[in-house]
Amino acid sequence: MGLRNHSTITEFILLGLSADPHVEPLLFVLFLMIYLLTMMWNMVMLLVIRADSHLHTPMYFFLSQLSFVDLCFSTVIVPKMLENLLSKKKTISVAGCLVQIFFVIVTGGTEGCLLSVMAYDRYAAICHPLLYGQVMSNQVCVQLVCISWSLSILDALINTPLAMKMDFCEIRTIPHYSCELPSLFPLSCSDVTINLIVLFCSIIPHGIGTSVSIFYSYGRIVSTILSISSTSGRRKAFSTCSSHLITVSLFYGSAFLRYIMPTSGSPLEMVFSVQYSVITPMLNPLVYSLKNKLVKAALKRTVGKFLNTFSGKINRRNDRELG
Repeated sequence: MGLRNHSTITEFILLGLSADPHVEPLLFVLFLMIYLLTMMWNMVMLLVIRADSHLHTPMYFFLSQLSFVDLCFSTVIVPKMLENLLSKKKTISVAGCLVQIFFVIVTGGTEGCLLSVMAYDRYAAICHPLLYGQVMSNQVCVQLVCISWSLSILDALINTPLAMKMDFCEIRTIPHYSCELPSLFPLSCSDVTINLIVLFCSIIPHGIGTSVSIFYSYGRIVSTILSISSTSGRRKAFSTCSSHLITVSLFYGSAFLRYIMPTSGSPLEMVFSVQYSVITPMLNPLVYSLKNKLVKAALKRTVGKFLNTFSGKINRRNDRELG
């Protein structure tokens, strides 16, 4: 098979979720609704946390950062997916593919780091409540978020330029609905050993490190909860962690299953990819709002303030017209 330098190939073909022209419109409507709900719920979460002073705590600061990352993560993936569902020419330019890979690494990596930071926050709150204010000061919270973004950007800056140097075969079909780094390796006719080593030494330890940190934090949390004598105290302590545990399970479970599977475009691989990159960003704010009394109360107060302000403006306008 002949070889081509990647600079001579202008685009890749994304096979997407389905090739059935009757199914694609239905998938478009479904994922458009998911994307709009993701945007709406995460923006509402950001607005409520910012507007309500009761939520100006480290836990909700990290939750607001998670909502912002989910907005970015979903926007990196879903719009191109929607475009290809309606297009007969399901392509993405090489430059567009590399840009998507870069931002998938950045947003996905940052989400993993933030989930680890949020686990540490729960550990500090439950295991060291008297020192919580010192351990999770505003400065520390900002530093942890900056470190999360910096590590992920560093991973992207290390791995994406190496992908730009790969030579690609004439076969340029990606059996997926988006560009991810493992999807490019089978298309390369050049030696990708260095790419795999760098990937293993950067992104994989990133994922393993954050997951081990989460397991350690929750190991200490469970130990502390079990030592609480009252049943109500144990229930209250566990309830503060349940939403985060659901989020961690949704994201890490599907992401790990996706990346341990060889890239083949199998239905199961697609399911895991859709779960962590499309469904989880939509569910995160819903999980936190439904299982958190403070968030629900803050949402009611924020909506009430908005309605009062809106009705006040209408009343003043009516008074001016009648006057």
